[in-house]
Amino acid sequence: MSYEPTRPMPSNWQSPAAMAPPRRRRRRWPLVTLILLIALVILAGVADRVACAYAENDMANQVQSNGFPAKPHVTIEGFPFLTQLAAKDFNEVVISASNVTEGPLTIASINATLHGMHLIDGFNGARIDSIDGTALITFQDLAKAGGIPDGITLSAGSSPDSVTATISILGFNTSVTAKLTRVSADEFNVAVTSAGDIPTGDLGNLASFNVSVPKLPAGVSIQSVSVTQQGVVITITGKNTTLTQ
Repeated sequence: MSYEPTRPMPSNWQSPAAMAPPRRRRRRWPLVTLILLIALVILAGVADRVACAYAENDMANQVQSNGFPAKPHVTIEGFPFLTQLAAKDFNEVVISASNVTEGPLTIASINATLHGMHLIDGFNGARIDSIDGTALITFQDLAKAGGIPDGITLSAGSSPDSVTATISILGFNTSVTAKLTRVSADEFNVAVTSAGDIPTGDLGNLASFNVSVPKLPAGVSIQSVSVTQQGVVITITGKNTTLTQ
């Protein structure tokens, strides 16, 4: 058995591990930056919604202080809100309310859209380019406002300005037709035009009565009053309206 002596390594020899290039650590800053940006966007969005909710509540208070009989629900359309606030201009604001009572009249629903709302007087008021909206009065609420006794059923007539009442009075069973007519800026009249076999004079106050709607802000007026299957629909419009605290 022969023995071969181990040869000495050269003085410049390096192990394979030493010759391998050092591993580069992956930079994590792009991921961290992305996470931070996402967090900032989320926080900005939350702040925007909180500020919007505060402004909507403040606008609702202003609408009520301008003569509206109840505090409505206000929605400021568009995103982001803060850019609109900085410019003091809002393209569209929606106001809605349900079961609004004014005297003997209850309005089932009110929906109005404000186009072009501009803040004035250091956020203490607003100028509105135009308003359009509708209000619905059910036949039941119309009957209550007119003092019509229970048992008389109101429904839509054959035309947009007529109401039919099915009644039983003084031994007569018949249908009565009444016509709706606007008589002032915030009032309309319901007058019987046909009572079948019942003499109109026997109907008393039911033959003709007026219904007043809640006071409207300056610059806003009733455009039309019509009868639908749901009830009486009042259409309102307005231009260059100003709301102040």
